[in-house]
Amino acid sequence: MSLVLFRIDERLLHGQVIVGWGMRLGIEYYVVVDDGLAGSDWEKDLYSAGLPEGTSAEFLSVDEAIEKFSELDGRSGRGAILTRGTKEMRALGEAGHLLGRRVNIGGIHSVEGRQRALPYVYLTQDEADDLRAIEGASRSITARDLPTGREAQLGELLNALD
Repeated sequence: MSLVLFRIDERLLHGQVIVGWGMRLGIEYYVVVDDGLAGSDWEKDLYSAGLPEGTSAEFLSVDEAIEKFSELDGRSGRGAILTRGTKEMRALGEAGHLLGRRVNIGGIHSVEGRQRALPYVYLTQDEADDLRAIEGASRSITARDLPTGREAQLGELLNALD
């Protein structure tokens, strides 16, 4: 198993992920699972521009990621799966690809209809339902902005919504 980070973060490839998580975990390749980005060459170029030398990114639709998961996880090196939202990660879980894996919630930011769970996590009830499903399909799901930050358990996030 070469995939060592499973992260939900609306910003996908950015400083906290590349420097904070990627360098600490020795990430050599990123797999961005996003239906919209998978078909947009200019956005793929934009997101890939900040990657360190020797690090790569692949952009796949949800269906492609589910289909190619064994190949992605069997690559040499250490990899990360990134999704913009909860529904994409939930689809990976429902396909059985999160068994025994830890899922990290990074930034899900404030927009109309979301409630604050943490300073960097805001959720709708549908997203909270997705996270419950992800927890049931994985080893655990927690929120942590950086590897050195405080880890919040899913229950803490959900309690904040009540």
